[in-house]
Amino acid sequence: MLLTTVRSYRLEAFRAAAERAGIQVIAGVDLPDELAGQWPDTLPLTFTDVEESTRRIVDYAASNPLSAVMAVDDSGSLIAAAAGHVLGLPHNEPAAAEAARDKAIMRRQLQAGGVAVPWFHLFSTSDDPAEVAALVPYPCVVKPTNLNGSRGVMRADTPGQLVEVIGRLSRLISRESVEPRPYLVESFLPGFEVALEGILDNGELTVLALFDKPDPLDGPFFEETIYITPSRLPTATQAAIEFTTAAAARALGLRVGPIHAEMRINDDGVWILEVAGRSIGGLCSQTLRFGVGDTLEELIVRQAAGLPLGDTHQRDGASGVMMIPIPQAGLFRGVAGIEDALAVPLIDSIEITARTNYPIVPLPEGDSYLGFIFARGDSPENVEAALREAHGRLSFTIDPLLSVLSDGTTMGSVNFYG
Repeated sequence: MLLTTVRSYRLEAFRAAAERAGIQVIAGVDLPDELAGQWPDTLPLTFTDVEESTRRIVDYAASNPLSAVMAVDDSGSLIAAAAGHVLGLPHNEPAAAEAARDKAIMRRQLQAGGVAVPWFHLFSTSDDPAEVAALVPYPCVVKPTNLNGSRGVMRADTPGQLVEVIGRLSRLISRESVEPRPYLVESFLPGFEVALEGILDNGELTVLALFDKPDPLDGPFFEETIYITPSRLPTATQAAIEFTTAAAARALGLRVGPIHAEMRINDDGVWILEVAGRSIGGLCSQTLRFGVGDTLEELIVRQAAGLPLGDTHQRDGASGVMMIPIPQAGLFRGVAGIEDALAVPLIDSIEITARTNYPIVPLPEGDSYLGFIFARGDSPENVEAALREAHGRLSFTIDPLLSVLSDGTTMGSVNFYG
């Protein structure tokens, strides 16, 4: 059973991988019962109610035996752990799944496990921002405890900036509740950022890919753009990254299934930003191929079903993806230049995922991209250059919306080039 939401990019990739592997799947989707008929082969669940969702999965498994319950993304990880525990299936313990979802718990457990993490402190939206600003080091980074994809993550260099940033974050995380909400303030870590894609088997880590993020991620927001693999970092540094990731997984209690880790490397070593009990998000997995052409999802579903992983070595050469950032809020009207961008050597494909004539919002309030550009070539340098050139040939038209963003700024109009 694959657990996900109706907005996920990932479900169809996992379904296709399961079909290729001869594995029957059903989707457990965060969906009202009355809409279940619109989603075939689906068990409707309520992700905000872990106990009820677990009961539904257990009841379903009584007449439809399951070999695994797996979360496609962060949204269903707590339910997957709880259901796996009750059904006696391979699973991460519920406490480990929660640690991989909640950044405050994650920080405490990583620190207790001897893994290098930045200075951090947990605050609440009920705290006086001015008092918070007097307690923390600068520069610092503010982040929600349970959002992903860099959503709500903002840098502040001064107490005045921090007060403004806390207000902006408070409006974002308090939209659905009047109760005080927690958030973290961490010291800003300079350095080069990477992402590791791996899979755990009884606590043992197999590294599937290490991505460089060549664009500087220094703030004020932390929108990711380009991922390139294989990494160009020295062999010793890559070994340190693998060692630190394995230590982080142990500290959190993660033992089985995919993990996605984000790290910064500087003169003081490897620092864990986060470790998620899931695979890479969005459509980024399309840049990975293993053995004779297996996808990342094929490796993951084979392990979940108790089948051999197969060849986990990446195919020769280099590959990369560019997550096309949203430059400004408004109504997305369309994109021009796709054929011209596809003509760039080494570009494999371009997928525009933003819906025409629908509103879009950039980070830190937004949670999506305009689309993805994929490239494959003989070297990381050439792949990166191709991605940048293709992006430069695209133009996006975004019209104004007569509304106000959560931070109080008015949405404007832009015709964005590259």
